[in-house]
Amino acid sequence: MTTPDRTFALIDCNSFYASCERVFRPDLAKTPIVVLSNNDGCVIARSYDAKRYVKMGAPYFQIKDDLCRHGIIAFSSNYALYGDMSERVMTIIESMVPAVEIYSIDEAFADLTGIQGDLTAFGRKIRTAVHRCTGIPVGVGIGPTKTLAKLANNMAKRLQAHTGGVVDISELHKRNWVLRNSKVGEVWGVGKRMRAHLEAMGIITAMDLANADAWNLRQKFSVVIEKTARELAGTACLDLAEAEPPKQEICSSRMFGTRLTEIQPVKEAVATYVSRAAEKLRAQGSVCKRMRVSIRTGMFNPDEAKYAQGALVELPYPTNDTLLLTRAGGEAVERIFRPGFRYSKAEVLLLDLRQLGEFTGDLFAARQSESAGRMMSVMDEINGRWGRGTVRSAAVPSDPGWAMRRDLMSQSYTTRIDQLWTVKCN
Repeated sequence: MTTPDRTFALIDCNSFYASCERVFRPDLAKTPIVVLSNNDGCVIARSYDAKRYVKMGAPYFQIKDDLCRHGIIAFSSNYALYGDMSERVMTIIESMVPAVEIYSIDEAFADLTGIQGDLTAFGRKIRTAVHRCTGIPVGVGIGPTKTLAKLANNMAKRLQAHTGGVVDISELHKRNWVLRNSKVGEVWGVGKRMRAHLEAMGIITAMDLANADAWNLRQKFSVVIEKTARELAGTACLDLAEAEPPKQEICSSRMFGTRLTEIQPVKEAVATYVSRAAEKLRAQGSVCKRMRVSIRTGMFNPDEAKYAQGALVELPYPTNDTLLLTRAGGEAVERIFRPGFRYSKAEVLLLDLRQLGEFTGDLFAARQSESAGRMMSVMDEINGRWGRGTVRSAAVPSDPGWAMRRDLMSQSYTTRIDQLWTVKCN
């Protein structure tokens, strides 16, 4: 019995952050959009029609007038909206294919092996279903390996007017055309430095890399580039990673919306970041034994005194209890805070993570109580239903003055009941 040929698809949301903003602002369907980073710092996402005017990473304060001149609308990043819309998109994709690997907030690989019929038509079916149910446009690339599916997806976006947003390169002649017409730098996993090395060897196109000696590439560079070359040649080396392994570290970090000079708001910020990190910890079923808390001033203003310090906290037992972690975080801030500085950022890093039951401590050592575990479960359930922060530690303020600056943020249409989309009828 022969093993069937593998078939993968890469489903990628088009200009995802900008598309999320347009779903609830149909009046902006023809208007260029950019989305800004934390504290409205720089451009991190652009709609397709904004790319000719705005470079990725451009500081907002420098280009504000240019945006107005070109009629480009800027939005502060609304991660609650983007995360919820991503979950909706992925749920639809998962309902239509045998297996899915969620690769990022706006991308998913799907295993189409064994699906009968016209795969291009099937890709259009996925595209239509996602757009109808969420309003988010997606591109679909299909191929016999994950790397080829990614390359097909790039071509589907580049030639969308001709492809309808779906490209299937399962057939050899279509695959070769795409390989010949794709630069090596467009291949998944080939960064700027690797591209320069490959081009110096005369490997200019994806076809050149597919035809290169894979073993020689491994000897010269790494097994990663060897697998990339083999995948381009049609040999599947990468399978779907359906279940993401638990993270070994969890970090929660933000720049403050304003400089802080007093210890109390710094402790509030650390408590807020601890709360978010603990949510992530419980979501993957883990506990932690160590935590590192760090604070720092701005590092680029020559007129400001600079200071950065961190403290490692040994917890009394492996825990995912927000209240215990918050107390430990506050004590760490008291150890490292120094007056006379203007603080710009805090970071909480949870370390020595294990799954529940993996720690084997002393028989008589203290351990997290069952009541604390139940309380955290109830809190997560309430916050999951009614929105993050509905139930929180008293150390976490509801509307802090130091919060990240997001003056241009849209409403959280899908995650806050007080910000539901409303339609006015005349």
